[in-house]
Amino acid sequence: MKIYRTPDSCFANLPDYPFAPHYTEVASGDEQALQLHHVDEGLKSATPVLLMHGEPSWSFLYRKMIAGLVDKGHRAVAPDLIGFGKSDKPSEQSDYTYERHVAWMSDWLQKAGLERIVLFCQDWGGLIGLRLVAAFPERFAGVIVANTGLPTGSGFSEAFNAWLNFSQTVPLLPVGMIVNGGTVRDLSDAEVAAYNAPYPEEAYKAGARRFPALVPITPEHASVAENKAAWTVLEKFEKPFLTAFSDSDPVTRGGDAVFQARVPGAKGQPHTTIVGGGHFLQEDKPDECVAVIDAMIRALPK
Repeated sequence: MKIYRTPDSCFANLPDYPFAPHYTEVASGDEQALQLHHVDEGLKSATPVLLMHGEPSWSFLYRKMIAGLVDKGHRAVAPDLIGFGKSDKPSEQSDYTYERHVAWMSDWLQKAGLERIVLFCQDWGGLIGLRLVAAFPERFAGVIVANTGLPTGSGFSEAFNAWLNFSQTVPLLPVGMIVNGGTVRDLSDAEVAAYNAPYPEEAYKAGARRFPALVPITPEHASVAENKAAWTVLEKFEKPFLTAFSDSDPVTRGGDAVFQARVPGAKGQPHTTIVGGGHFLQEDKPDECVAVIDAMIRALPK
């Protein structure tokens, strides 16, 4: 496995991202170690909020939410998935599988030693984060899902199919432009540049390029069985489970109903719709997302 590591100089002068880096070595699955980066801000004794990003973003997506959560007395932990942000980037698309992503993050979670976690997950942050909940339910005190899902091979939307085709055929994957296209507001030039920062060359984008093709949208896709097994755990998960999908995301629209119907912990929760939020609602409505997280934490049993 050939591994790329983005030079620190690429991350100089990021707007609103003054956070100290933290690194953990995780097993690659190929007799090597990978360096996985995460942000960890706020009191270590406070409830940890695990903020999991998706495709093709990184922990920069959560910068305003991190600051907002810390201001409210919480601990914000935001990892970069392998292939993204400041984490290592295996060079070949074949290096990336759904199950490897789950294994990498499972290794990281156990080494991080986080307990009584409140998870906030979006996009692939949910596809991986919910697998962590299913694997380690005792570590989680609550879950908030936003613009995500846990697919088991039962189909896809026209919007997702268009995104899949684009991602696999465009000669140069325009990461910053993609994120900007998934927001309601227009990102600044500096923000777009920050999303491009992890990828000084196209060769660094194998993970970002591969993700859309890994979504198990047909019965023949890998990880369908594993996701079905995860659902059996979630269907017994009685801790607080809240949906906070946005109103302007064509890819995941309606996906909140599945969680509300199938997860016991979703019953009686103050489910909400984030008004004015696109697919990347963290960019459009960070304060509203922080308020949802803060309310859940304050309602947890002491």
